This record gives sequence, C-alpha cells and structure tokens, in this order.
Amino acid sequence: MTITAGIKIYHNLIDGQWVEPSTGQYFESINPADIDDCVGRFPASDAADAQRAIAAARQAQKDWAKYPPSKKAIILYRAADLLEERAEQYGRELTREEGKVLAQAVMEVQRSAQTLRYYASEGLNVAGQTLPTDDGSLLYTRQEPLGVVSVITPWNFPISIPARKIAPALVTGNTVIFKPASDTPLAGLRLAECLHEAGLPAGVLNFITGSAGKIGDILVSHKEINAVTFTGSTHAGAQIHKNASFRTRLQLELGGKNPLIVMDDANVEQAVQMTIAGGFSLTGQACTGTSRVFVMAAIYDTYVKQLVEATEKLTIGNGLDEGNKLGPLANENQLHNVLAYVESGKAEGATLLIGGEQLTAGNLGKGYYVSPAIFVDVHPEMKIMREEIFGPVIGVQKVSSFDEALALANDTEYGLAAAICTSDESTATRFTEQIEAGMVKVNKPTTGVAYNAPFGGMKNSSTATYRESGRDALGFYVQTKTIYR
Repeated sequence: MTITAGIKIYHNLIDGQWVEPSTGQYFESINPADIDDCVGRFPASDAADAQRAIAAARQAQKDWAKYPPSKKAIILYRAADLLEERAEQYGRELTREEGKVLAQAVMEVQRSAQTLRYYASEGLNVAGQTLPTDDGSLLYTRQEPLGVVSVITPWNFPISIPARKIAPALVTGNTVIFKPASDTPLAGLRLAECLHEAGLPAGVLNFITGSAGKIGDILVSHKEINAVTFTGSTHAGAQIHKNASFRTRLQLELGGKNPLIVMDDANVEQAVQMTIAGGFSLTGQACTGTSRVFVMAAIYDTYVKQLVEATEKLTIGNGLDEGNKLGPLANENQLHNVLAYVESGKAEGATLLIGGEQLTAGNLGKGYYVSPAIFVDVHPEMKIMREEIFGPVIGVQKVSSFDEALALANDTEYGLAAAICTSDESTATRFTEQIEAGMVKVNKPTTGVAYNAPFGGMKNSSTATYRESGRDALGFYVQTKTIYR
C-alpha cells in the first residue's frame, strides 16, 4: 500500500502480489458515521484485472489440490492467529468502514478466526467411501475440488461471511477469487492479507475490488469459474443465476423477511429483548433480522408498551464511541431506502409509534443515521410487511391464536430465519416443525449463527443447493468421482 495526501491507497492481490488495477483508477471507502472521513482508496478494477485473477487461480489450482491437508490446516491456523492478534485494530477499521458498534465488530473478527480454525480441522476429514460389491472388486469414491471459486460477499458482515466461504473452499483444494462489497473493501482485504501472510501459495487466493458491473459479471459468467458462492439480495442473486453457465455450481444465500411470534405465555421482557436484538441490533442490517412480530392479543398492549420504552433507551451514534448501541446505516442509499419504507408504511395506513426519522443533531448530521421505527396497525399486504427493508423497521401485528400467527409468519416469499417466544414446549415443537424457514430459534433472537452449524434459507431466501457454515458447507466445494477397480 502507499499513502497519498494522508489517505491510504490499497491494491488488488493477484497471483501472490499486491498490484495496481489496470485502469489506474480508485474509488473511496467512506465512513458512514462521518462522510468527511475517507477510510481508503481501493482499485476500481475492470475485466482485465478479473481475467488476470481468474488466470492466476486456474494456474495455481492443480498444485493446491495436491497440497497436503495438514499443511492447508497450518495455513488457516496461522491466519486465525493473525486475525485474533489484530482483532482490536481490524474491529476499529470495520466500525469505521461499515458502522456497527465496536464490540460487535471485534466479535466479528474473533468469530472469523474461529471459523478458520474450524475448517482447518474439518478439512482433514474430507474423504470418500468404500462400497461393497457382489464380485469382490474394489469400488470407492473420491471427493475432489471443483476448481476455481468466485466468492462475492456483502457489506454487513464483511469479514465473517467471506471467512465461512473462503475457508471451506481452500481446505477442499479449490482456488478463490474474492470480491468484497465496495462499501467495505478494507475489511475483506484484511482477511485476504492474513491468509496471504500465513503462507498461501501465489494464486490460491486472489482479492479484487470494483463494481459489480465491471468485474462482478465476469466472475460469475467466465468459463473458467467452476462455482460461485454469493450472499446478498434476492434480486442480485436472481441476476447471478441468470448469468452463470449451467455448468457453474451456485450457492446463493439471499434475503429474508423474518418473523417473531410472541405467545401469551411468553416472558414479555424476554420477548422485547429478543425483538430489540433481532430487529434493531446491527441497525437492522442483517438478512436474519426480525422485521415482522406477531403478538397474542392477551399480551399485545403490554408488549408494545415495553417495546417502545426499550427502544427509547437505545443510544445511537458513532460505533467507536463507547455506550452507543446502534451505529449508522452503511451508506446513503440505505438511508434513503429505509426512509422511503417508513413513508410507505404511513401512506398505507400503518401507525408509526416511534422512530423512522433521519437524525441530524450534532455529529449525527455527518452520518447516515435513522431512529429505529416501530409500526402497529399493520396488515400483511403492506410493503413494510412483505419486502426486505434491511434497516431498523419493525411491524407489530395483533393475533388471536398460534395458527393465525403461523399462517402469517409463513405468508412470505422468504424463508430464512424465524423465532418464537413461548414457555410451552409443545407450542415450541409445533413451531419448529411447521415454520417455513431454514433457521429456527426458540426463545432466542432471529439473528446470530454458529460457525459449526448449517446456515441457509428456504423459498426465495436461498438456492438451497448446499448450506453455508458447518460440515455441510464442505459439500458445495467438492465433486464425487466413483472408481471401479
């Protein structure tokens, strides 16, 4: 990297070298808490840079596939150590670049280190099987890498989501081209930097930044790309599905419109905290975030009152300032989008109890801040109850029975996460069996995933080819060869 006028300039990692883009052009990453603060300048790469990255990955792949599993594991362990050693620095950079509060940012870096270690170990267990035959001959299978994998990731978890894609790709013998979101390139670069410093051979991991239009399309459609793993909006996922070759394996983890059901036997205080954590933490910018709440009539008034009171106590501001619970939205487009949904809710007749306003007082005026919003008097056909907002906006609807709540919860094109708050075991079991979601929580917020458990959605929330995270994720990156001897 170099420094120009006090602003760092970063480069692409291609074939083991940090290189300037062929365009000679850069874009700026801006702090959403203070738009006058430039985090750094990053390559505005084009198709030529993407071609170089793909060629480097293809050239390195065969040798990497033969690399001893134990040596692959050592590299990931080293990278995990580097992440942990630098967790405070990288966490502060992440907060400055994406906006989430510092404690959450540091935790994300640490979780990413855990993910690398997990797959370092799991990679030692990737194996085929021996099958019985009638004639006594030898029949067995091998698990072989797909080849070159494009990893395309969003800005809301810019280290942890790439880690849970890149690590299983590497341990199964694939090489990677990693394109982070343009809102958070530095966080992605730091992950690539740690893996590079840990000893990955040249070309095994290539890191490239730029717009989806300039490099994203080629990383999806190029004939040398064997697989694409993507996390982002359902709309963007549909475009990738359309542009990719029928021979390219796809893993698309997409949007959500996640429900929480609050039963009349629920602990109301617990239900409120679940709502706050699921809907407003991370400023609502999580695909698993709570956005629809269905509350039994018997406790509806009490729940709503306590939810408003708890929301009023949330402190909003720069994530680097201790004590703040919510940071800014990630960019200007997010701000306008959230405010537009708030106006849509009011126009369609919902009652806004609190929030939904752009915050401009004092230092807040330098960033993309909005107060968390709670709507009541909602119905299922409103845009705020059907479309993914990706911001701190919750709609609360009164219901009279579990069956009504379940039907409303399932009445969506999405099926990513869902939760219920209840003290009744039979109700909890019915919910886990009948809810149409890939991740189901009982008395826990819709947000939060374990690195050793499968993660993915149903319906339009996922292609449902292979789950991310956990042991299941390894299956996406391998193909089976059957051998008769």
